[in-house]
Amino acid sequence: MPPAKPKIRVLIADDHAILRAGLKLLVDSQADMEVVAEAADGQQAVAKARESAPDVALIDLSMPRSGGMEALPKILQTGNKSRVVVLTMYDDPAYLRSALAAGASGYVLKRSVDGDLLSAIRAVHRGGMFIDPSLAVVLVNDVLTSRQTRTGQGKPARLLSERELQVLRLVARGFSSKQIAGQIFVSAKTVETYRARLLEKLGLRTRSDLVRYAVHTGLLNAEAVEK
Repeated sequence: MPPAKPKIRVLIADDHAILRAGLKLLVDSQADMEVVAEAADGQQAVAKARESAPDVALIDLSMPRSGGMEALPKILQTGNKSRVVVLTMYDDPAYLRSALAAGASGYVLKRSVDGDLLSAIRAVHRGGMFIDPSLAVVLVNDVLTSRQTRTGQGKPARLLSERELQVLRLVARGFSSKQIAGQIFVSAKTVETYRARLLEKLGLRTRSDLVRYAVHTGLLNAEAVEK
């Protein structure tokens, strides 16, 4: 029997004890995860990150003494290669942009924590990124705003099948694997297979890379984003 894979080590930083307890219960119930430390403020979060060397740190932005935005870069600088997922109530795009600029690899809203948090932890641990689907359109709009208009450039790569192009469009529009599965009548696992194949074929690494590719190749235009 092959040795069991090491569990994903998780740090939870939030000033609400009841929420921390609920998150700990959720994470510890997963066969591939374990909570190794908890913190009630930003300073504790940094200290606990140094001590426990978590793979993924879940941090709230609004905490006493030192907030999550201040703690975030310090956690990344501990030398433990920890990655950070912001878990917050703030759905303002400005907070998302600030968190990503500070080095966060994930951004999950507390209102959708049950559905997205575990996916975010796993995605970030694999080296990818995870943005709450309701805010993914923000990244698309940022690219649309900043890119230069190029006439006749950016046609989709011919190596993608029609189904792969369909999945790519839906991923870029911020839909989860479960939501995409419901739209194209396949299983969520099949959607994940398509996503992995897209990343491999296009030489990309993350969901954000897929969004940028879709925008620059014209697969995702302003009209599609607004729908």
